[in-house]
Amino acid sequence: MMSGNRYTERNLNKCYNKYYKTGLRRESKLWKVVRYMKKTPIGISDFREIIENNYYFVDKSLLIKEIIEDDSKVILIPRPRRFGKTLNMTMLKYFFQMPELENISLFKDLEISKYENITKLQGSYPVIYITFKDMKHSNFNNCIEAMSFLMAGVFQEFKDNVYFKCTREEKEYFTKILARKCSLVEIEMSFKVLIELIYKYIGKKPILLIDEYDVPIQQAHLKGYYSEFIGFMRNFFSGALKDNTNIEKAVMTGILRVAKESIFSGLNNIKVYSLINSKYKEYFGFTENEVQKLLEYYNIKTELENIKLWYNGYNFAGEVIYNPWSILNYIKDIDRGLICHWINTSSNDLIKDILGKSDNKVKVEFESLIEGKALEKRINENIVMEEVDINSENIWSFLLFTGYLKVNDIKNIDGDIFGILSIPNKEVSSLFKNIILEWFNKSDINEDFNDMLKALISGDIETFDIMFSNTIDRTLSYFDVAGESERFYHAFVLGMLVSLENTHYIKSNRESGYGRYDVMIIPKDKKALGIIIEFKKVNKRRKETLKDAVNTALKQIEEKKYNLEMRALGVNNILEIGIAFEGKEVFMRERKH
Repeated sequence: MMSGNRYTERNLNKCYNKYYKTGLRRESKLWKVVRYMKKTPIGISDFREIIENNYYFVDKSLLIKEIIEDDSKVILIPRPRRFGKTLNMTMLKYFFQMPELENISLFKDLEISKYENITKLQGSYPVIYITFKDMKHSNFNNCIEAMSFLMAGVFQEFKDNVYFKCTREEKEYFTKILARKCSLVEIEMSFKVLIELIYKYIGKKPILLIDEYDVPIQQAHLKGYYSEFIGFMRNFFSGALKDNTNIEKAVMTGILRVAKESIFSGLNNIKVYSLINSKYKEYFGFTENEVQKLLEYYNIKTELENIKLWYNGYNFAGEVIYNPWSILNYIKDIDRGLICHWINTSSNDLIKDILGKSDNKVKVEFESLIEGKALEKRINENIVMEEVDINSENIWSFLLFTGYLKVNDIKNIDGDIFGILSIPNKEVSSLFKNIILEWFNKSDINEDFNDMLKALISGDIETFDIMFSNTIDRTLSYFDVAGESERFYHAFVLGMLVSLENTHYIKSNRESGYGRYDVMIIPKDKKALGIIIEFKKVNKRRKETLKDAVNTALKQIEEKKYNLEMRALGVNNILEIGIAFEGKEVFMRERKH
């Protein structure tokens, strides 16, 4: 087969249409290229469909060898969404599944075919494959109804090999599951019962493949039926996995470990490999070498560095990993250039909800991330969904494991894992900026916010002062339920970071001169107005007034020479603003340089 790497898929489609109509000679070189060029597998997560229909497959087949050689009875591999979990799970299914002899040909040209000791196990096991990726329901009853449909389908797959050998009582239960006329308890026990029947009547222990197990858990948290559903899932999984000698091996995927949910309570034979573990690190997402081969195959000329900025940034235990969904979509739709793909495949409601409920400290640190800074945080692999938005420290681990942050420089300090977290790429950064805009859109601040910023950057401080004071009076309760006004000012800076990014560089809490300023607004046009803002809260213990505090702010700007950074950049038209506040009372004073 010809590689065809001198032709993009789009051009080949044009060639195919053109020459099909005009009668291209079938023995010609171009015809062979057009005929055999592999298609990009957008939205296709079934391994057999990809292999049989000439889609490009990034060979991850050595995952099979790793799974077989893993001593663990139950394996859980959490990874972000759209990182190839379902494709890998279907690959495992077609490899182990018996007695599907036609599946053997699917693997003949892959890396796994080089290992005879592994391939001899092909087609040797009954496989129970369950995917929860579409279990997204608005209430508990609908979710349980969907579970009954799901298990009916799984039982149906084994009807020919199991049902007719069953006892009368077993057939009655089997029939109730198929007809979806079973009780809640019978659905809870269905997984365990099916495993027992398979081993009893087929004579082989089944391999369990459970894909995206935590999708319904996240949905239950988001829709308010979390407690009910956790109890159900605990019984469903524990019956099948806990001390079950009737299974050969179980492999599970999801986004989070959520071990402390007690879903796996007492399950001592489970091994979890999160994205900070080295094992399986290269099997989910694309490595840099795999991306380079893809670009060469489809004749993509874009510099790899530019692609890195948009879709790279992930670090799985030292392995550089690219977002596979974004890479494939970029190749498929090359004419649109480097745009967001992955973040548009989900509503991101859970992320927005968690960040929206976060406290002042999180929002300040969130601001730092958007500015390109990194945070050192303790990494908690045992996240409890109900505690993500209660314990602010869990938010960062949640964002890491869901693919919204990356980690570098992991270290162990007295048994606790710490890592340096940052935003991985432009695609994720754009989502965070949109979230900030939504915060402002949901509050009254949006009404005058743009006009207020225009007044500020034009130097109309009298108008800015009036609008700023009015905005604080209207919106302080929205931004800070505790009654302190610092939260508003950080939210204000976040808004500037997004709203002014096309014309200005926004920096906050950075060192300049001999100190650390609050906010610096640097125009990209060096002739335009540059602005330095210093916030000061009135110190009641010193019996300070608003005027005293604002004078202190201006004095600090001058003494610490905050304007040195801006002047070094060639901006000489500088406005210095001191803003003092006490609750909702604000006093502002400006000084021009």
